[in-house]
Amino acid sequence: MKKRIFLIFSVFLLVSCAELQGVINELPNQTGIDNNTIASGLRQALDFGIDKQVTKLTQEDGFYRNQLVKILLPEELQKVDKTLRDIGLGSLADEGLKLMNRAAEDAVKEATPIFVDAVKGITFNDAKNILLGNDRAATSYLEGRTRQALYSKFNPVIQNSFSKVGADQIWTNIINRYNAIPFVNQVNPDLTDYVTGEALDGVFTMISVEEKEIRTKVSSRTTNLLRQVFALQD
Repeated sequence: MKKRIFLIFSVFLLVSCAELQGVINELPNQTGIDNNTIASGLRQALDFGIDKQVTKLTQEDGFYRNQLVKILLPEELQKVDKTLRDIGLGSLADEGLKLMNRAAEDAVKEATPIFVDAVKGITFNDAKNILLGNDRAATSYLEGRTRQALYSKFNPVIQNSFSKVGADQIWTNIINRYNAIPFVNQVNPDLTDYVTGEALDGVFTMISVEEKEIRTKVSSRTTNLLRQVFALQD
């Protein structure tokens, strides 16, 4: 008798779970929001991140005075910075650091259309799961699918910006002065590669700032599409 009751209860439970899962799967349809609409909302959130946050990076000191994205020296050059300061060349080290950030600011200004195009072209295969993900799920999705391509386009812009703001000459001077110090190990890092990576990190960081704002603050959802889509994740 107990076995029969247990069997009936198990069958009932399995049916209930299946029905419940069916209800969950149908939630977007019940709300009238399909995957394409959700994807459009995610793209708009990323566009807002570029328009409202990334543009801040293009201003003077956009990187240098922003502690979230300020580009510091790579590990192999930290000893260069310390040594120069120890021998009274702190102002030269400061100028090198500032111009490294200036190059990133200048490059982001020129490369912003690249990010806009990347957002337009991205396909959200599972928009609902991204919408219901963490505070930077859409940004991470964008980064994972565009970073390599963006790097190849961004790197020559950084290289040109280094020359434009005079950072290449300053850093040649810095490295030459350092290498002239007796008994130090010679250094010659690829600063263009390093700053390109750091600048891209900064761009995605600022896009994620806006995504989090839209996810967590209803007042930041300034369009009907954003309000409609992001209400699903509240």
